[in-house]
Amino acid sequence: MDLDFSPVWAGWRELLHGALVTVEITACSLGLGCVLGLLVGIGRLDPRRRWLYGACTAYVAAIRGTPLLVQLFILFFGLPHFGILLPAFLCGVLGLGVYSGAYVSEIVRGAIQSIDRGQTLAAQSLGMTPALAMRHIILPQAVVRMIPPLGNEFIALIKNSALVSLLTIHDLMHEGQKIISVSYRSLEVYLAIAMVYFALTGTVTLVLRHFEQRLRQGGLVR
Repeated sequence: MDLDFSPVWAGWRELLHGALVTVEITACSLGLGCVLGLLVGIGRLDPRRRWLYGACTAYVAAIRGTPLLVQLFILFFGLPHFGILLPAFLCGVLGLGVYSGAYVSEIVRGAIQSIDRGQTLAAQSLGMTPALAMRHIILPQAVVRMIPPLGNEFIALIKNSALVSLLTIHDLMHEGQKIISVSYRSLEVYLAIAMVYFALTGTVTLVLRHFEQRLRQGGLVR
């Protein structure tokens, strides 16, 4: 069987546009996921606040315990039954962001708990409130420790973003499927899509590795 990549070359502009949409939706989703993850991660630090701890724990359990595709379909196909009709792009960002937030929250919680509790006690002995100690002492150190696992989450999010093509979002996968529908060269197109995803994740990996090395040289990461 001969491979024919001419449909890929003919549709490179569409694939490039789809790749840009993939990057855009991934970046927006990661931003939302980081905000949710930070709030939920902090909310799960103190079990004594039962209502907050319980709500955050329920959120993490529900999101991590159900498939991302089902969550996206609930937003896109389910909400209209309640009179809530959201644009496809917004559904994709919300779905990916909420999904990512559950995993980011565990990264945040683990990073904060890895900081020696003695630093919190020392800050409080100097008259700092717990919130002030968290903001100025604990979080800056924890953020540095979050960078490697957050990089892994970003890479996973890029790959998971392929699911939003099912919501009619014109991302990389959707544009590739449009080319397949007129050329019938599925293998060649999917190989090209795989190479683009590999290039995106590889670029993120290199950037994060360089950033982490800079932090190590500065003594911020051990």
